[in-house]
Amino acid sequence: MTAAELGALYPVLAKLPAGLLQRIVATMQTMSVPAGTVVFDEHQPCRGFPFVLAGAVRVAKLSSSGRELPLYRVLAGESCIISSSCLLGHADYNARGVAEGETTLALLPRPLFDEMLGEAVFRDFVFALFSERMAELMQLVEEVAFRKLDQRLAALLLGKGRLVHATHQQLADELGSVREMVSRLLKGFAEQGLVKLGREQVEVLDAAGLRKVASVT
Repeated sequence: MTAAELGALYPVLAKLPAGLLQRIVATMQTMSVPAGTVVFDEHQPCRGFPFVLAGAVRVAKLSSSGRELPLYRVLAGESCIISSSCLLGHADYNARGVAEGETTLALLPRPLFDEMLGEAVFRDFVFALFSERMAELMQLVEEVAFRKLDQRLAALLLGKGRLVHATHQQLADELGSVREMVSRLLKGFAEQGLVKLGREQVEVLDAAGLRKVASVT
């Protein structure tokens, strides 16, 4: 990838001194991984600052039982605040990142990341990401702590359109729950005429009814 292409994807990099940008392009390690690849995992050391060039990485927290709570997704042009936090705090990863679809990443070594932080424009970029992700995580905490699973499931279905192509397990993973509970709730929704269940898909029949479920306090 050229400096111009990288700068187009991450405009903040185009604002760095030309020499520094050239060294970033020359130094970064680029890799492409298939869907489902674990990009980083809990208790692993963070070896550099990642840029997502194509595809996406799903970042999630795992419980001791293997259940997963999705935290956020990192798309092309974005970066991972957990990676930034680990680099800044000299700590290991405390979450897992998994490639969604074929994903291309570029990894910058820690010394270069530290040098980039010396540039105000890049430092502002990193901390702006922290601010955005923290707002998202606070919303997630609020939903998990204060909203019932049926409300969250109804809201999730509404956000995916009329025809949701997903297995019960995939929906459970997005909600940080287990398949059995989600299947039970979906069966209840179907009995109420809110949805129609099919093979690896859920058809929304009554969006107004689902919105009522999602908004019940």
